[in-house]
Order: sequence, then C-alpha cells, then structure tokens
Amino acid sequence: MSDSILIVGTGALGSLFAARLAAAGAEVTMLGTWREGLAALRQHGVTLVQADGSQKAYPVRATHDPKTCEGARYSLVLVKSWQTERAAGQLAECLDVDGVALTLQNGLGNQEILAEALGVDRVALGVTTTGATLLSSGRVRPGGEGVVSVGEHPRLEPLVKLLKGAGFNVEVLAGVDTLIWSKLVINAAINPVTALLRMPNGEILQRPSARLLSASLAAEVAELAAAQHIELSFADPVGAAEGVAERTASNNSSMLQDVQRGAPTEIDAICGAVVASGEKIGISTPANQVVWQLVRALREAQSE
Repeated sequence: MSDSILIVGTGALGSLFAARLAAAGAEVTMLGTWREGLAALRQHGVTLVQADGSQKAYPVRATHDPKTCEGARYSLVLVKSWQTERAAGQLAECLDVDGVALTLQNGLGNQEILAEALGVDRVALGVTTTGATLLSSGRVRPGGEGVVSVGEHPRLEPLVKLLKGAGFNVEVLAGVDTLIWSKLVINAAINPVTALLRMPNGEILQRPSARLLSASLAAEVAELAAAQHIELSFADPVGAAEGVAERTASNNSSMLQDVQRGAPTEIDAICGAVVASGEKIGISTPANQVVWQLVRALREAQSE
C-alpha cells in the first residue's frame, strides 16, 4: 500500500487531514494557491493545535505547481465547492492514469466537475462530518470527531486503509446518492445558521429559534431526498443534524469561517442547490430559499 498522498487544498480540513496523515507516517503533499498558507507550510509544516493549547507540527510538502505532483496515485480533494473546477484542472495535470481522487467536499456537483476533467474511473465520492478550524496559515484545531463516509470504488481500498491508519472513522457505503444527500442535510441545517448568527455549531441547540430554523432546513432537504427515492443514512434528519452540532459544539462551521474572513462561501452549492433541486421536481423549500439569499446578501455587503 502506498503511504504517499496528495491533498488538494490548504484550508481547515485540508490541514487537518494533512496533519493526521503525516502524524501516522504518510508522505503528504499539499497542493494549493494560497501563497501565505503555502509559505507557512513550507517553513513550519502543518501544525495541529489541540483544545488544551498543546500543539505539534508535522512536515509536509507544499506546492502551487501540479506538475511537481505528477504520478500521484491517491488524492483528497478538500477545496471549497466554488474552487472545484480549478482543482479538477490541477489534478488533470498530475493524477496518475490509474489514480483516484476522493472528494470530501460540501454541496452538490463536485463529483461531476471532477469526473468531466478526470474521467469517472478516477473519481470517488465521499463526505465527512469531521470539523476543523484554521487558526492561521498552516495551523489547525480539530473541531469534533466525525465520520468519513465513502462510496464503493475499485481503486479506493489503499486510501481507506491510509485514512483508518491516521485515526479517521471511515465507513464504505454502496449508495452514492445516500452519501451526497445525507451530508447535504447536515450542511444545510448547520452551516448557514452558524454563518448568519456568527456562532459555533453547538449554540444552535441552545437558541430555540435557531434550533427551529435548523430543523426546518434539514427537513426540507430530507423531503427532497424522499421525493427522489433517495435513502438517507439516518432515519431522523433533524436528530442527525443536531447530533453533529452537539459532537462538534465548539467548532466554527466552514461557512462561518468563510464569512469571518470575508471569503466566498459554499451557499450556492448547499442551500442554492437545494432550492434548484426543489424547483425541478415542484417542491417548495422556503427555509433554504431565505437563508440562501441572506448569506449571499451578507457576502455582497462584505464586498462593498
């Protein structure tokens, strides 16, 4: 089994996965475009900061040039959904002809974009509820242990073993649609609420109005999945979302982190995609419609 892995993305999750894989002895290369982040990674490695303040740095290779990563057999795609097209182009230059890229991104459409550039045989789909907060360039704090769920793929077994060896809780599932829509329930219920109210995940459960809004968002996504005969990985979508919020209580969602940095968010690939899917099959999704526009308006205000 190869112990070499390419991580596309240098943000919170990319840094978390890089640190834990490097700690387990894997040879990790991080491919990105954020110059400040790449410079910090080259100089200090990727630093894992625990809740008690203890920290440890792990060496990684950091680059902006996909040509220096040619022949990569296993890759994790951990960029924002709006960066997927760029990541697909980078991987087209460096992923081995027999390699596989596993996307663990949020939202809908990432797999299709990657497959168009790489071919369906070189793309695997997964999701994760593991949380992380990027404290500064190359420094990341875990935000609660989650599950890495991946769809069955003939080339994926060595990468699954590598992730398990790094301490990740990995499950392999047959239903790809189940993976996508189950994660979409969680993303829609947590990310926009925390981003709009500027609070960590766990506070959703402490504020009755926020909890009700989160439940409405989760229920709408679950209704869409049921209408399309897509089975979710849980029977109670609201309970599942609240369970993730509780397990990652201290974590700032990726969307909240984006808002705090004044960066683009993934709202179009999450709530926007929910609204579009509902329109296609004639199901109204008013809660997702409202928070979609509110997060977009928030970003527009930051851009002025």
